[in-house]
Amino acid sequence: MLTNLKITAQNQVWGTDITYIPVNGGYLYLVAYLDLYSRFILSWRLSNSLDSSFCLEALEMAFKHGQPKIINSDQGVQYTSHAYVDLVRNNGAQISMSGKGKCWDNIFVERFWRSLKYEEVYLNQYRNSLDAHENISNYIEGYNKQRPHSSLNYKTPKEIYSGT
Repeated sequence: MLTNLKITAQNQVWGTDITYIPVNGGYLYLVAYLDLYSRFILSWRLSNSLDSSFCLEALEMAFKHGQPKIINSDQGVQYTSHAYVDLVRNNGAQISMSGKGKCWDNIFVERFWRSLKYEEVYLNQYRNSLDAHENISNYIEGYNKQRPHSSLNYKTPKEIYSGT
């Protein structure tokens, strides 16, 4: 659905994905919703389980920022569940899913994961979920409000998303 689509405004297309966060001998799972136009992280949640509830909670938080036309994800069970599909559709958005093994379909979220991991996660050994949450929260706050992007004409995601 995103092939050849020109993204020209905030809330036109959101992307989402889940990644693994190492924590003291185990893993947590991080979901984020990102506005593809501005690269603004709309919401995120950490979970110790891959059930779909943390994805739904994060999506409900993202909807507080606005209503997208399209939400793009992979084909994971969290994004194909009836609860997720219903929540997206009930909020007036279309569902777009990347092809199997095609990370380029969700490149902006993948780039965010790379930045987060190399600039924050891999530099720290989180002792527990609270430690991971605090550090990731601080990183995302800085990413949204303080980190200029060359692709955004050296403005921050928050500046672009909010139009300031």
